[in-house]
Order: sequence, then structure tokens, then C-alpha cells
Amino acid sequence: MCRNIRTLFNFDPTATAEEIHAASLQYVRKITGYNKPSKANEETFYRAVNEIAMVSRNLLETLETSAVPRNREVEAERARTRAAERFGTN
Repeated sequence: MCRNIRTLFNFDPTATAEEIHAASLQYVRKITGYNKPSKANEETFYRAVNEIAMVSRNLLETLETSAVPRNREVEAERARTRAAERFGTN
């Protein structure tokens, strides 16, 4: 998975529109191979990003779980700890 696509489900507060858009943009970049599309493909590229963001928002709003919502700060600290273990601290 792309490093910028993060799990967005089951957080309190819920994922923001910006987080969903960023994940959608990264997904479209990954499957197209474009970091920035050409002028000829720009409209189609950004339309796909917006459609994927809309579908992702709908998905996140309709999924159900009995698990306790995760805390963003705790998850961020866990990620920093894993990165420090994997890459060493600077």
C-alpha cells in the first residue's frame, strides 16, 4: 500500500474530507503512475479522485463495528515508535 494511504475507519473524530481526498489522490496516482497528469488527462484524473473520495466517504459512513474508536494521537505515537524501531532514531 502507498505510504500516504492510511486507515481512516473507526477513529474519533471521524476522517476529515481532506484526509479522504488525500487518500483518494494517492490511490489514483498509484494506479495511473502519474504524480501529476498531463493536460490531456487532467480532467479525467481529478474526476476520478473526486469520485473515489465520494465513494470512500460513503463507505466510511456506512461501515459498522463494535470496536471502540481509535485515538489518533495514540495511533500516531505507535507509528512513530514502529518507525524508530525500523529505521533507528536520528
